[in-house]
Amino acid sequence: MKEVAEVRELKENRYMIIDNEPCKIISISVSKPGKHGEAKARIDAIGVFDGQKRSVVYPVRHKVQIPVIDKRTAQVVAIMGDKVQLMDMETFETFEMDIPEEFKDKLKEGEEIQYLQAMGKRKITRT
Repeated sequence: MKEVAEVRELKENRYMIIDNEPCKIISISVSKPGKHGEAKARIDAIGVFDGQKRSVVYPVRHKVQIPVIDKRTAQVVAIMGDKVQLMDMETFETFEMDIPEEFKDKLKEGEEIQYLQAMGKRKITRT
C-alpha cells in the first residue's frame, strides 16, 4: 500500500519511495523559485531495506509516493543457522527471514523483537 504527497509536505525522518524502494529522508533543501520556474527540493534519503543512499531533485509541487510502513512485534520461534522463524504477535502468522549481521548471536528463542514491514519486505529493527 502506498499514499501520495507533495514534495513540500515531506519532512526529515519520514519515508518516501525512490526507485521503488522505501527510503528514510535524511535531509531536504529547497532552492528559491527562479524567474520562470518554481522552487525545487533536493532530497537525500537512505533505503530502509538495502541501506543505499539516494538523492533526487523534484519541483516542490511534484507528487511522490509514501510507503505505508508497519512497525510490528514478533516472537522468535526458532533459529536455524542464518535464518530465524518468527511469529507475529497480532496476527500469529509465522514466517522465516534472514538474520541481519547486527543481530547475529543476539536473538534468543522465545524473545520478542520489533520489525518493519513495507511493500512486501521485512526487516528486524530491535531485539
